[in-house]
Amino acid sequence: MVGMILVRDVMSKDVKVVQPNSSVREVAAKMNKFNIGSIVVVQGEKPVGVISERDILRRVVEPCLSPEALTARQVMTSPVVTINETASIEEAAKLMAKKKVRKIPVMNEQKLVGIVTFTDIVNKVLTTISILEALAKP
Repeated sequence: MVGMILVRDVMSKDVKVVQPNSSVREVAAKMNKFNIGSIVVVQGEKPVGVISERDILRRVVEPCLSPEALTARQVMTSPVVTINETASIEEAAKLMAKKKVRKIPVMNEQKLVGIVTFTDIVNKVLTTISILEALAKP
């Protein structure tokens, strides 16, 4: 469809990942280093989970568990919801709403190629609306 905005047009390509056996302390350090709110857990190149700041708060901080003693596998949200890079941002938004997630790893065949967030989609839609409003003015 002409003019359809695809996930690959708005996704971030520089996806930060950790292994399932990484300690939660390592996960938090990497999230802090790159100033990101979530990270993808991969086995090889396949996403097997996602860890958000909320996951760490709920599963580590609140129960007062040691971040050195827990692994990414133990706190990640799994199974992970993924989407193909050729899906439309409308499909991505609907999937986010249905699954109640705000970030989705993006795949090309079996390979992780990016991550798309609710914010990425909203920003693209707002930019498109602004352009259309400017074109509509006499």
